[in-house]
Amino acid sequence: MQRLLIILGLAVLAAGIFWPWLARLPLGRLPGDIRIETEGGGFFFPIVTCLVISVVLSLLLWFFRK
Repeated sequence: MQRLLIILGLAVLAAGIFWPWLARLPLGRLPGDIRIETEGGGFFFPIVTCLVISVVLSLLLWFFRK
């Protein structure tokens, strides 16, 4: 558990440091992401972005476990 928390902390730290470059990636604006905007507000569900992130993380975890 300690190792997992340290790794998660380092990942959050790295994301914070590299945020200017990560913000330029098109994640959250991919075709297939659901965006509904009305006069009273809006709804956004990044389904394709979630799928892409899930596949990438699954491949990384599979690679590091081998």
